[in-house]
Amino acid sequence: MLWKTYEDLGQSSAPKLLLSFLCALATLHILKWIHEWIIPRWSGSSQPPGPFPWPVIGNALQIGGYPHLAFIDLANRFGNVFQIKLGSQKVVVLNGDLVIRHALLHKGADFAGRPKFTSFKFVSGGRSLTFGCYNERWKAHRKLAHSTLRTFSTGNPQTKRCLAENVLNEAQDLIALFSELGEGGKYFYPERHIAVAVANVMSAVCFGKRYQHGDLEFQSLLSNNDKFTRSVGAGSLVDVMPWLQCFPNPVRSVFKSFQQVNYEFYNFVYTKFLLHRSTVTNTVTRDMMDAFIHILITKDQQCKTNADDDADGGEDEAKNGQHSFHLLEADHVPSIVTDIFGASQDTLSTALQWVIFYLIRYPEIQSKIRDELDRIIGKDRLPCIEDQPNLPYLMAFLYELMRFSSFVPVTIPHATTKDTNIMGYQIPKDTVVFVNQWSVNHDPQKWSKPGEFNPSRFLDDNGFLNKDLVSNVMIFSIGKRRCIGEELSKIQLFMFTSILLHQCIFTASPADDLNQKGHYGLSIRPKTFRMNMTLRNGSMDLLNNSVRRGTDD
Repeated sequence: MLWKTYEDLGQSSAPKLLLSFLCALATLHILKWIHEWIIPRWSGSSQPPGPFPWPVIGNALQIGGYPHLAFIDLANRFGNVFQIKLGSQKVVVLNGDLVIRHALLHKGADFAGRPKFTSFKFVSGGRSLTFGCYNERWKAHRKLAHSTLRTFSTGNPQTKRCLAENVLNEAQDLIALFSELGEGGKYFYPERHIAVAVANVMSAVCFGKRYQHGDLEFQSLLSNNDKFTRSVGAGSLVDVMPWLQCFPNPVRSVFKSFQQVNYEFYNFVYTKFLLHRSTVTNTVTRDMMDAFIHILITKDQQCKTNADDDADGGEDEAKNGQHSFHLLEADHVPSIVTDIFGASQDTLSTALQWVIFYLIRYPEIQSKIRDELDRIIGKDRLPCIEDQPNLPYLMAFLYELMRFSSFVPVTIPHATTKDTNIMGYQIPKDTVVFVNQWSVNHDPQKWSKPGEFNPSRFLDDNGFLNKDLVSNVMIFSIGKRRCIGEELSKIQLFMFTSILLHQCIFTASPADDLNQKGHYGLSIRPKTFRMNMTLRNGSMDLLNNSVRRGTDD
């Protein structure tokens, strides 16, 4: 009887206890919310202003599918420094050229951190340079990556020539494929073929190997890159709303896909690393992977020498920064290459899609660039890297493309490394910071008619490229976190664009609406469009002969 009484009491009180517990949690959440967001507004706090955040979701619904545009609207209301709340995470948003340059250049170390987001741990085997924390090891990591990458772009004549040959080979294949697809005036979708061409250049640079377009291993690699782009948004949601991982829902499912894609992509590169390490020789550098491995071997030898020669001052030499790579491990090599391959492939593929998009949307600009190529290059040879300074209108077109599309509108999130301030506002340590590059490239105080696509804005009165205006375009970030692949990407973009326009004529499908807004993902890509391509001279003889001469040399 007594047991029965306790059982009845338990059954009747359990729902009440659960309800009381939930009410207590809700009360605590509301009190915390009032303390963090309401009281500071009334007390004249030095925190940045911002819109009213809703409990649980914060300002997520206000941001929508195009965050950079929402940030500009909020900046018009609250100023170029404001704060929002995404789920449980406070975020400070920086807008405008003055604010962003002050934060990332004048206070670069203060804003050089990365948030401790869950999704960042799954990129590049957890050792990502791009997503890694700002510390001494990160500095050594970046120094190694930047110096080696520069060697494979403009720092070494031999590797610079190899890069040009790789681009030429892929441009030849791409043009031949486009010619076949466009035969008889047919229209086709170019984006997939552009992605293959770009990925093959980076594969040759990083791994010393190019793939046939139908290769299953290569198709799997590109598929993973596409999946990463589609699933990265789920990672962002989990970062600010970690409770989404606690129960079955679509975001959790996509986030698991995000983890798997990162694992497969890193495993692909790691397998290449193991193969390279087992076959590398000291006398030959086959590709970028070899270059990194050679540096690590040298580092290990230096560390042994320093251990033997500490009495002779070797330790002091290391402390003076001569051997900062001692902070790195062997597994940093595949992580670096994963970062470089993935970021370069996505960035350049997106940029080339915008190149084709704007060429077919503005045929008069396409004709003007082609006239410049004919005048400077002629029709008896192909453009080369050395022609770049002599083609100002083509370069102006590329910079206007980067400015207008701003295809990396918001940088990867930053974080403050210490308590700091910006424009009079106090920013605590470990605050998440969003940098809105779109606001710099579309600032009406800096650019005349920023909503108009006009390459001529970058030319001076004498028709030369205005280098001061060019430096104002922000697409690869600035400061401590500036993209180390900027130079490599720009060289490839110039080479692909100049060769394609020298050899081809591109036309848009009249049935397509060439919407300039684009799709927002890891970067902003054009909405799918169709085009036709025809050979200017009806022949690929010049292109084929140029490739053949490069192979013979």
